[in-house]
Amino acid sequence: MNHPTDPHEMTQASTQVGTHAGYMPGFGNDFETEALPGALPQGMNSPQRCNYGLYGEQLSGTAFTANPPERTWCYRIRPSVKHSHRYEKIDLPYWKSAPFVDPDVISLGQYRWDAVPHSDQGLTWLTGMRTMTTAGDVNTQVGMASHIYLVTESMVDDYFYSADSELLVVPQEGRLRFATELGIIDLEPKEIAIIPRGLVYRVEVLEGPARGFVCENYGQKFELPGRGPIGANCMANPRDFKAPVAAFEDREVPSTVTVKWCGQFHTTKINQSPLDVVAWHGNYAPYKYDLRTYCPVGAILFDHPDPSIFTVLTAPSGQPGTANIDFVLFRERWMVAEDTFRPPWYHKNIMSELMGNIYGQYDAKPQGFVPGGMSLHNMMLPHGPDREAFEKASNANLGPDKLDNTMSFMFETRFPQHLTPFAANEAPLQDDYIDCWTSLEKKFDGTPGKK
Repeated sequence: MNHPTDPHEMTQASTQVGTHAGYMPGFGNDFETEALPGALPQGMNSPQRCNYGLYGEQLSGTAFTANPPERTWCYRIRPSVKHSHRYEKIDLPYWKSAPFVDPDVISLGQYRWDAVPHSDQGLTWLTGMRTMTTAGDVNTQVGMASHIYLVTESMVDDYFYSADSELLVVPQEGRLRFATELGIIDLEPKEIAIIPRGLVYRVEVLEGPARGFVCENYGQKFELPGRGPIGANCMANPRDFKAPVAAFEDREVPSTVTVKWCGQFHTTKINQSPLDVVAWHGNYAPYKYDLRTYCPVGAILFDHPDPSIFTVLTAPSGQPGTANIDFVLFRERWMVAEDTFRPPWYHKNIMSELMGNIYGQYDAKPQGFVPGGMSLHNMMLPHGPDREAFEKASNANLGPDKLDNTMSFMFETRFPQHLTPFAANEAPLQDDYIDCWTSLEKKFDGTPGKK
């Protein structure tokens, strides 16, 4: 700290980079950061000549007239047109985009999968992506896709960006590094990352093999949900989202850039690293977020609230209150409601719910929903606790009870989620999942007051 000699002079922090080295806190902030002193213009965006011979370039995440606009000004060694050349179409057969409806696959049903196992095959971020479901239409920029990633090898002189979508990355095993145009994000289980549409990056394995989940958002970008009567605190707080500080490469080496555009993949060959942004400012940036900082709220007297109370991020649709995607987190928390069936109740829902287990045991499904596994309950299909969970919750001696060592999530969308052939035929589907409700008994006998 810089301690003042004048008692009226304020004490200033010795560093201006924030409390987390390499990251700047806040969600939706207008950040500014430079990797070299004086690289970032002040007071204007597009000076006649930028310092260090840099090029000024704007990356826009919204239309120019959107309110508020989402954009970032980059000051880079080469403009992006130098990182683009003639394109050649390639095939990544396991990465699918909506609309993708296989006539031989039935998506109507309740489905659950074990964790997709690792293989002996070397897989990168691109070749290791395995699409489970698709929803909506990538061409009209509505809906989503859900994926499992299996990564064992780093991308070397190989880069990627999606023109179709932003990616919400949920690690379950292993550690990854996202080296992006705007800086470096290191990611591990119990954290998530948000990679914006159009941002160039490469993915390196810090600790492998790595496995996790991805929600590919075709629509409006993720934002923090409105808290309504909850007010300004709890749930996901903006300060806990971290954007990277500027970092760049100045490497002259043959490289490949792969682009996902309208559900198809193309590569272009260039002669240098495209991660050459020396300074930037704006509000269109990647983030990481530690799920352990999510502060859940819930019922403190009776009844079980809707799962929407656990929303971390939401991607709006054109219909108020009905999301294109909600990202919902079920983590450790206390259950204290009196005279209440505490697990999620039986229900049918207009939304389609895809769940994944990061670690531990989920309250409504004590058996079968394993870490790394997934389940799908499509729109208007009934689901709820299995018999064991129902009987335990119905007969428990209620008192304060902590759900501990548990973290699972839900990708929920207003659109039906269609299974891919990989999800139906190759992923480890639990064929007996539907049978978990078979043993539920008829308890009604017409006796008033019976419980």
